[in-house]
Amino acid sequence: MVDTPRRLLLAAICALPLASMAQGGYPSQPIKLIVPFPPAGGTDVLTRLVANEVALKEKWTFVVDNKPGAGGNIGLDAVAKARKDGYTLGTGQTANLAINPTLYTKMPFDAGKDFAPVVLLASQPVVLVVRPDSPIKTLADVKTQAKQLTMASAGTGTVGHVGGEMFAKRAGIKVMHVPYKGAGPATTDLLGGVTDMYFATPPSVISLIKSGKLRAVAVTSPKRLSVLPDVPTVAESGYPGFEAEDWKAMVAPAGTPPEAIAQINKAVNAALARPEIAERLRDEGSVARGGTPAELGAFLKSEQARWGTAVRESGAKLD
Repeated sequence: MVDTPRRLLLAAICALPLASMAQGGYPSQPIKLIVPFPPAGGTDVLTRLVANEVALKEKWTFVVDNKPGAGGNIGLDAVAKARKDGYTLGTGQTANLAINPTLYTKMPFDAGKDFAPVVLLASQPVVLVVRPDSPIKTLADVKTQAKQLTMASAGTGTVGHVGGEMFAKRAGIKVMHVPYKGAGPATTDLLGGVTDMYFATPPSVISLIKSGKLRAVAVTSPKRLSVLPDVPTVAESGYPGFEAEDWKAMVAPAGTPPEAIAQINKAVNAALARPEIAERLRDEGSVARGGTPAELGAFLKSEQARWGTAVRESGAKLD
């Protein structure tokens, strides 16, 4: 049993971070941002963009730490096990926060319990692309020719893979999935005629679409993308309600003081609201999101349930 003086001392120590924040002392040191993917990828670029904007406005210091591996699980596990003091955050996304918990047989963390939601950063759909000489011009063509089609993806468990499987189920068809180790090789083989179609993230194929080297058939967002205004959505192409988006969200270790989360949330929302940031995201096919921690928490629960069902129905599984 702990005596009274020791109890008081422990209580005082635990209260230190909160007291510092209450006095306006947060942040008093650099904030580490763990990115669970390699440098220069979509998650890394978005994280650095937002961090730079907040740093310029708030005069805060961020240190971006890339910890890739296991579909993003290694980096997010480091976030989950970090000190709960507001000085370690991470950028999670659809794969590691909503798809992986069902896709992987074993997970190093509990996506529903080990993180405190901070703010939803941005989202982007995937776009179905084919070669310009392909007979596929609409989703109806995909359905009629499904038996002989191969579908590339940037990897098993990516939004492009699971989103493609979701579409196949809605259409009542089966296609042969060909997973690659990233968007680059998947795009190269599509261009080379090795595969027939590819559900790709917009930044990896927009320039090829605009140059005529690929043709866009449909996007998986609820509305058409401003950067691809002539490309219909899957929903308006005969599959109402269909939606599959790759989103990115900032999270902290569960138990992080809410005062720290509130300050970070406010600063990031302000950054996302700036016209130049919103425009830059639009140009690559993304949408700036934002919102409260509570809204992100509810969003994560709904996405984990939706993608969990999609993964189970696809039959995909990784050890």
